[in-house]
Amino acid sequence: MTVRIEKDGPIWTVINSRPEARNAVNPETSKALFEAFVDFERDGDAAVAVFWGEGGAFCSGWDLKNAAGLSNDDDGVSVLSFDRSTHDGHTRGPMGPSRLELSKPVIAAIAGPAVAGGMELAMWADIRVMEETAYMGVYCRRWGVPLIDGGTVRLPRLVGQGRALDLIMTGRQVMADECERIGLAEYVVPEGEARTEAESLAREIARFPQMCMRSDVASTKASHGVDLRLALQNEYQGSKAMIRAEGISGARRFADGAGRSGDFSAI
Repeated sequence: MTVRIEKDGPIWTVINSRPEARNAVNPETSKALFEAFVDFERDGDAAVAVFWGEGGAFCSGWDLKNAAGLSNDDDGVSVLSFDRSTHDGHTRGPMGPSRLELSKPVIAAIAGPAVAGGMELAMWADIRVMEETAYMGVYCRRWGVPLIDGGTVRLPRLVGQGRALDLIMTGRQVMADECERIGLAEYVVPEGEARTEAESLAREIARFPQMCMRSDVASTKASHGVDLRLALQNEYQGSKAMIRAEGISGARRFADGAGRSGDFSAI
């Protein structure tokens, strides 16, 4: 089994487990990762997912040994079947979950390499926690393999076009400290602690009223490239339902004494 799920209440840790291949993704792993995150999305008890690679590597990209077996006349689509493979209305990308638009947050816990397609999976997540020895990079640049799992779309949104083009054109290694500095990582932690820190962060997020949090996240993502006035209108329209669903009851809890003096332990 190349993918397994470990659950702790509302927290799901989805584990990429091909350590012998630095967690490179082959067709079996792609399908298993995709199905794991679709199952996470549709499970009513699941709130936050952590995405982690076992054995000291997040993901070294698509399995090039598998790709080497393709014919020069084959664009890979018929082998990957990512444009036709669906589950509950979701479409699978070559690396698995890269085309999913989930309503729930995913935190990438990154050790070792998150390169090529592995970097694209890390960028697909909402938050990235990197160990100080971890690194990213468009390593597929060396082999003439393009970014096809959202890399050219998500990278400039995270770091800006100039930095994105630098990384895309040079394919250079980007260590965790630089990732944090340019916006590719939100947290850098000591070696061996990415999963623990990511799961701790997931538990903190899972404590909050979930409908409101997911609505704010969706509004943030939907605002890309949208006219400011329209984006503000969309934000307002979405917020009205959340105020009714969770905001009024939350305000009542505050009025009754919860959260006073900065104590949010019992929210």
